[in-house]
Amino acid sequence: MNKLYPDAVSALEGIVKDGQTIAVGGFGLCGIPEALIAALRDSGVKDLTAISNNAGVDGFGLGQLLTTRQIKKMISSYVGENKEFERQYLAGELALEFTPQGTLAEKLRAGGAGIPAFFTKTGVGTLVAEGKEIREFDGQKYVMEHALVADVSLVKAYKADKAGNLVYRKTARNFNPNVAMAGKFTVAEVEHIVEIGELDPDEIHTPGIYVQRIVVNATPEKRIEQRTITATAKAGE
Repeated sequence: MNKLYPDAVSALEGIVKDGQTIAVGGFGLCGIPEALIAALRDSGVKDLTAISNNAGVDGFGLGQLLTTRQIKKMISSYVGENKEFERQYLAGELALEFTPQGTLAEKLRAGGAGIPAFFTKTGVGTLVAEGKEIREFDGQKYVMEHALVADVSLVKAYKADKAGNLVYRKTARNFNPNVAMAGKFTVAEVEHIVEIGELDPDEIHTPGIYVQRIVVNATPEKRIEQRTITATAKAGE
């Protein structure tokens, strides 16, 4: 089975449709599948439910799909730094399932592991727990959270072999392994591709069994979300 596709558009061809649930890796703008998000935008699919820690920023990352109104609902844990996200939500144009960050990660991990639901103390007694089952264990209250499974998952990795085994780089790993596992169909965007057998098994973070398609983006933009610099002091100061 050939998993390697020539570009992001062809990698999404035939698998993305209106009304799907799409999970996207990344944290802020770190480790996001830039080319695949752009291809998803250009596909024109709409009424999407997007699972992601956040929705990028205005005009970049998933923020592009908010601009084009392709997302009808976000399942995420952070909604700051995106004015269009805020505007659509406050105007009632965008549904939001607000989820604590650790709970979101576990919901994705559980989905990938075939665990339908789990109990957590996070959110008990808050709006997060409204309408959910509460159960007591050892004198402590826990809220039941359902796992998340996506129709399509889009992830970013640093390196892959042609079998789809993925290696992430440093903090860009973030949500990507859980997102890859939680997708019924997973597409990985990578910077480097190697032959099968070239990766040390101990360095593989996501086994290729979870990845159906791969596309190489050797020169991603990797935009910095908030660039902060220190002015260089002049001589004698």
